[in-house]
Amino acid sequence: MSQRFRVNNNLHNRSSLLGDYNTPPSSGRSSPFGGGLGQQASGHRYVDDLEGQNDEHLEGLTAKVKLLKDITIGIGNEVKESTIQLSQMNDAFSETSGILKGTFRRLNNMSSRQGCRWLWYILFLVFVFWFFVVVWRFRR
Repeated sequence: MSQRFRVNNNLHNRSSLLGDYNTPPSSGRSSPFGGGLGQQASGHRYVDDLEGQNDEHLEGLTAKVKLLKDITIGIGNEVKESTIQLSQMNDAFSETSGILKGTFRRLNNMSSRQGCRWLWYILFLVFVFWFFVVVWRFRR
């Protein structure tokens, strides 16, 4: 049991864990380049391949960041345009509210001057309209 939890002193040594950074990690296969100088050339090639992959990933991330920036700018422009439209709508509704208030005020003034006659005029117009609708319906 004590062997299972034994601490390996080599774990604290980085070079023993990672090996030389110029050489690729061994995969258990034999290298087609042989040993010696071929092994160092293979290590440089491995590092160059990693750098190439890093550059490709960096380009991909740069493209994604540019896309996010464009989307963010588009959202900002949309918010500005929406704010302008909302302020214009608010102005239009305020103007309409003012017009309606004036119209209702004038109608109330007219109705108070006329007394009850305007009610009889409205009832007469409704009756005439209803009569025309009934006649038109029976003639079809």
